[in-house]
Amino acid sequence: MNTDDIARAQIPAPGELTLDHIAHFVPGISAASTALERLGYTLTPFSPQSHRLTPEGPLVAAGTGNRCVMLERGYLEFLTPTADTPLASQLRIAIDRYVGVHLVAFGTSAPDRDFERLERERYNPLPPVALQRPIDTADGSGTARFTVVRVAPGTMAEGRIQYCEQHTPELLWQSRWTQHRNTVTALTGVILCVADVREAAERYARYTGLETVETQTGWRIATAHGAVHCVSADTVRQRWRIEPPSLPWIAGSVLAVRDPDVLATYVQNAGCPAWPVGGTLRAQLPPVLGGIAIFHRADAPVGELP
Repeated sequence: MNTDDIARAQIPAPGELTLDHIAHFVPGISAASTALERLGYTLTPFSPQSHRLTPEGPLVAAGTGNRCVMLERGYLEFLTPTADTPLASQLRIAIDRYVGVHLVAFGTSAPDRDFERLERERYNPLPPVALQRPIDTADGSGTARFTVVRVAPGTMAEGRIQYCEQHTPELLWQSRWTQHRNTVTALTGVILCVADVREAAERYARYTGLETVETQTGWRIATAHGAVHCVSADTVRQRWRIEPPSLPWIAGSVLAVRDPDVLATYVQNAGCPAWPVGGTLRAQLPPVLGGIAIFHRADAPVGELP
């Protein structure tokens, strides 16, 4: 796909949701960057973030910054605190619990409707927030803009679960950033390890307005692109031989790849413990990134987690 096609593909149709991105909260962006490059990813430049606390309010520094892995569908964000602000404090508290994924963003083209649904379901959403950050382009620079709908910290025990409307996808999904040596192409799932799988699945169904499906490993909530997989700690221990660092735990991602052999070489060279299971590769990511990733062939979508 060309750049325009990739950018357009990120925007959900009216009434649909997608799995827009997930974010690892990391204590140091330098160490995280080195680990990601060893895994074969192309990274965006480091970008400090700013936001408006009210729609008409002044633009202020968020005290956070990121680098991203932009994929042909969705992306992975690596977010770090850079100052002493309320948002940075939230990151540090989360990182103290574990390094890894603490944010799941559902892509939307109707954040007002999502806000109304969260109100109906008594999630007490916070007012929509306008976010922006500077971004380099091939011709100079631009400003990436988003509208985010959140709930108060602690409302969703798993982490920062939010909606994100992309206003400038053409700035984020630049072709120079969507090609990766490891051949990863898409974010197709996020894995939630929780104490009560049914409760979590029903809560996310209310949160998203989507249906849940029971699977052999737990419950799945499918968006128009990408799924939320809810699994138990016992499943993680018994099937994956991993001890959750905390409960709840956003364990990691499910990712599509064009060439599994190429991907496996990068995972091995990065020193990541990995296990081939049922046509997929499950890898434990470096501690500076946290969590796990399950890789599958792009032409063989994962319904059941291995």
